[in-house]
Amino acid sequence: MTLRSSLTAAGLALLLSLSACGGADVKSEISTTTKGQQLLDLKKAYEAGAMSQGEYERERRKVLDAD
Repeated sequence: MTLRSSLTAAGLALLLSLSACGGADVKSEISTTTKGQQLLDLKKAYEAGAMSQGEYERERRKVLDAD
């Protein structure tokens, strides 16, 4: 076996052993949407009829009050 194939096999074995570790399902949500984009999205949904005026106002207020 050549050095290169030995290193490849060792690396693959390491990756496979590490992938079995964890066991816990870790989820992370990072929001990179700006307030302005959120407001535009809400307005678009409202104008498309996807939400009532009350829902729009409530969600709009949540966005503006965040932070």
